[in-house]
This record gives sequence, C-alpha cells and structure tokens, in this order.
Amino acid sequence: MPDDHSTPDRELPGTLLLRGGVIHNPADPSATAMVVDRGSIAWVGSEGAADSFADGVDEVLDLDGALVTPAFTDAHVHTTATGLALTGLDLSRCRSLGEALTEVRAHAAGRPADRILLGHGWDASRWPERRPPSRSELEQATGGRPLYLTRVDVHSAAVTGALLDLVPGATRLPGYTPEAPLTGAAHHAVRRAALAAVTPAQRTEAQRSALRRAASLGVGAVHECAGPDITDEGDLEALLALSTSPDGPGPRVFGYWAEALTAAREGERVRRLGAVGAAGDLFVDGSLGSHTAHLHEPYADAPHTRGSERLTAAEIAAHVTACTEAGLQAGFHAIGDAALSAVVDGVRQAAEKTGLARIRAARHRIEHAEMLNERTVAAFAELGLTASVQPGFDAAWGGPEGMYAERLGVDRSATLNPYSALLRAGVPLAFGSDSPVTDLGPWEAVRAAAFHRTPEHRISVRAAFTAHTRGGWRAAGRDDAGVLLPGAPADFAVWQTAELVVQVPDERVAGWSTDPRAGVPGLPDLTPGKALPRCLRTVVGGRTVYARPNE
Repeated sequence: MPDDHSTPDRELPGTLLLRGGVIHNPADPSATAMVVDRGSIAWVGSEGAADSFADGVDEVLDLDGALVTPAFTDAHVHTTATGLALTGLDLSRCRSLGEALTEVRAHAAGRPADRILLGHGWDASRWPERRPPSRSELEQATGGRPLYLTRVDVHSAAVTGALLDLVPGATRLPGYTPEAPLTGAAHHAVRRAALAAVTPAQRTEAQRSALRRAASLGVGAVHECAGPDITDEGDLEALLALSTSPDGPGPRVFGYWAEALTAAREGERVRRLGAVGAAGDLFVDGSLGSHTAHLHEPYADAPHTRGSERLTAAEIAAHVTACTEAGLQAGFHAIGDAALSAVVDGVRQAAEKTGLARIRAARHRIEHAEMLNERTVAAFAELGLTASVQPGFDAAWGGPEGMYAERLGVDRSATLNPYSALLRAGVPLAFGSDSPVTDLGPWEAVRAAAFHRTPEHRISVRAAFTAHTRGGWRAAGRDDAGVLLPGAPADFAVWQTAELVVQVPDERVAGWSTDPRAGVPGLPDLTPGKALPRCLRTVVGGRTVYARPNE
C-alpha cells in the first residue's frame, strides 16, 4: 500500500533514543532501548549498547521502566459517529429506560439551537423495562423536536415524529413500524437526513475528538468504515484530509468505502475518494441486537423472523470479482450464519472466475463474522479472508445471561466469535471496536479475547495483542508494520504498567505458554481485575501525537 495515507504533509521528526524501559520485541525479550530516525525504527537492543547512540541523537527519552509496544490499530471505527457520541448525547451507560429519557430531556434543554438532536447508545436488553423508548415518550422528552437516537449497534434508531416529517415517504419504507425503532430502508433514509444536519464545524470537532481519544489510548491507526449507507463521501474525504494535515490529531486513517461494485472500472471512484478498499460495512445483513442479522434458523426471542438478507451470494460474487480485477480489497459486514454462508459461497464463485490465487492475494476482509461454524471457518482459511472482529462484543453481550443468549438461546450463542478456531485454521485476525458500538479500548479488547466468555474460544494474550497491532496493518495490506523492528514505521506507545508478565515455561508447547492466564513476557498481566496499562505517550511516524499530562 502506498504511504499516501500516513503523514505526507508533516515535517519528518529527528532522531530519538528511548532507553531504560521494556521494549516489546519477541525476537529479543531483553531489549530495553530503541532508536527512532526520521519516522522509522532504526535500532532495538540492550541498555549497554544504547550508550553508543546517546551523543548522536536529537533527543533522549528516559523510560524509567515503562513498557514500549507497537501502537494499536483499531480495524473498525466510525470516526465521526464516535466523536458525536463523545461530544454529545451518549446513552450507552444508562441503566434504565427512565434514566435514558432523563438524559434525552437534559440534552434537548441544553441544545436549543440544534435543528436535529442526535444521540447514540441505548440498549434495551440491559434495562429492567426490556423495551426501547417509544416515539411518544421521546416526543414528550424533547418537546416535539426532531430526534435521531441510534441503538448501540447502530442498526436501528428511535426517532420522533418531527424527524419523520422531514423525510417524505419514510413511513412507507420497509423497516417502519409505528412507535417502534426504525430498521432497514426507513432507518437509512432518516439517518441521511439526520446526519445532513451536522455542520462542517461540528463534523470537524467530532472527528478531532475521536482521533484525539484514540491517540490517548495508544491507538496509532484506525480503519474508517464508511459507505453510502452510513455517511457521505464528503465525510470520508474530510476525515482523510484531517488525518494528513500538519495540525491533524495524529493517528493514521485507512479509509474504506462500502459501495458495491459490478465492474472493475467502478473501482476508480473508490480510489478517487482516497479509500484503500471497497470494503467495511457493505451490508450482507444487519445485527443480532436489532433482529436483522440473517440466520438459518429463527431468532429464539422472535420466532417470526430470521433477520434480513441485504446481499445475495451472486451479488457478493460480482463485487469480489470487480474488486479483484481492479486490484482493490473487497469486504462485507456479515454477522448471522446465513449471511456468512452467502459470503463464502459468493467469494468461492468469484474464485472460480478469477482464480483462487488472485482472491487470496487480495486479502478480502469480513467485518464482525460472529456466527461462524466449522464450514465457514474452513472457507475463510481456504479463500484467504481476513476476519475483522470485535472482542468487545463478547464482553458486552456474551455469556448465558447476555443479549446473544436472549436472541439465539444459550446453545447457539455459545458458538459465537470463535477466535481460537479461526487461529487454528490459519485465518488472519484484525481486532477493532466498531466504535461507537463499543468503546475505543485496545487493552480491554485484548483482555476480552483472552478471557472470552466461552472458554473454548479464548486465545493467548500474545495472539490477541498481535491481532490488535500487526493484524490491523496486515488487513490494510502492509506486512512491514505493527512491530518494533528496524525498518518498520515508528508507530509505538509508551505505557505505565502495574505488573509485567515474566517467563512462564510450559512443557506442552514450544516457547511461552498459550494459556491466556499466563500472559506473554513483556506484556501486561491482563487477568480480569488487574489494572490496565495507562498510556504515557503515543508516537506515529516518529511524531508524538499524545503525551499524558503531568499529574
């Protein structure tokens, strides 16, 4: 992938020596020092050897025992929506319907000039009332003003009648039900109207807020999953411009534009947007929480439906073929088992036309991939598909009492997010948050994968950390990044940790233990209950984009 999406308009920094810490380098677990030269890692080694560099660098940073790791890559983010949640109405922590309505009322009172009120994050499956806010309740809370309020999964939205009045014909579209949250075409039509009310200044503020938040968490790169069903082209172009501007917030942004292609020549419009692929949230189905993920068997708590089919195997095959022939990465949003069956059938049809080698070389990706089975896991491996997954989903909704079990029943829910099976099959993993669906929080995601609510799906801390660092770079087409090795981009984070894991011999395997409770030498102890590391500094391309204020 070309470096156009890194830091082309920024002056390259000078040389920096970091010493006196713990450098995460599995090839040299004793490394304590590192030299960065003009945006790349130049050397990694021991403290004694660092003396020879001290006089020849522009700056020396005494780590005082801190841990240095590759910066995290969040492989699935909606940046503007994340920023709007950070700066506006966020209901994700509300514990009841009444608390949510109180927050809506206060937000409406505090934003008298907003043409349309925007909010995010309600999740009725966590509330004692077990139901979403009704349209009449929201109209009372807002005084009858237009309101767009997305469910936590962003696949349905509660709205007021005043907002529906601004979208002629919305009440006749599929997905509209009086008083109930909108889904499908009705939701998409209303979302476009709601987001059109966001001013350029509001959008820039939101994007800056989201990227600053990512940098403060040690995230050096995000994959922006944009598309015509989510936002508009201007939003993606503005974000990419901001990410490469001299005064930008810092993290790299790899843009994806999820628009279906039918011919290779259509790939040019994707490239003109600055996107690296026609992938991300190209919807094959919806979400489990909104009962729109496409299933082979009906929902346990809604036996009248098996969800929504958005793309057929033939349409998937056409898109993958067009992208492969155009030299673009293709990808899809697919959650339900029926949707994932359609994906592998469609990609296999494309392979029959273009050749399996070209399909594998393109590294097409699938977002979420929650309801995999033995057949579809094997197909992912055969077809070279990357699984872009979100461990925070299992942390939020897994377990016998969680939303997954409510929607699917306990037995079916226990099959979701099978990370161990994917790794055993050789399927590349890239971890992300799907923020604002779940919060930006890379260490939380690594912990969630290592301590999956279903024990047989757990993976080692080492594998989870790799999926959230190097895995994200690989998913964007780069194999030379996400590691602290000479020649790699100088994207790293410095951490204050309460406890580092030491060597844990395990006679069953060569090298370190694969037991997630054992952790990995040179990485924090992520046992639940342990304090997570605090980010002290984030560096992207050798440039500090976040430094923790002195306390």
